[in-house]
Amino acid sequence: MSTWKRDAASGLVVLVPIIVTIWVVWWLFRFIANLPLIENQIANPALRVVLTLVLFALLVLAVGYLMRTALGSIVEAAIDDVMNQVPGLRVVYNASKMGVETALNGTNELQEPVKVFTWDGIRMTAFKTGREAPDGRKLLFLPTAPNITSGFVIEVEQEDLIETDETVEEALTRILSAGFGERDRAEKGIPIDVIGDEGTNRPATDGSGDGPR
Repeated sequence: MSTWKRDAASGLVVLVPIIVTIWVVWWLFRFIANLPLIENQIANPALRVVLTLVLFALLVLAVGYLMRTALGSIVEAAIDDVMNQVPGLRVVYNASKMGVETALNGTNELQEPVKVFTWDGIRMTAFKTGREAPDGRKLLFLPTAPNITSGFVIEVEQEDLIETDETVEEALTRILSAGFGERDRAEKGIPIDVIGDEGTNRPATDGSGDGPR
């Protein structure tokens, strides 16, 4: 790639996310400021936005407190039941609910990422759950890309896990970006064979028989 193309690509990588973020924030600001019930009562747009956000925060806290009670569980179950009776709407409702639950709670429950061989020569990223199957195998969550709200729960022997030096954030970035968020291993200064022997279903060893390096 020529120098000007590299410069253009680097510039776009930095500027496009900033521009999109600013646009989304501005769109939300205008949307909130122009809500009919608020717009007719308060003339100052900034004050309308602040008041709306404060009211929304109070609503979130009130509903959250309610959900921690026995009545809240009954109300939530009733809402889920009603929404799931409406064709089309239930898809949107369940998808948005699952997305919020994953964004707020799901990643906090994921433990360190590992690699597993699902088929010969194919290595995939999974996450430890901290739980075990009745026979002692480790329970892992194997998310799909780029939608991490779906995936598979798999049971793997401890010796079949390939430990990595990745953080949860790094692994999730790669999955959510469908692989485009992964840096070249050469940039990290990590040998390619440090994670495992390609084309096998066992972790790499240093020849001492002590397991993965």
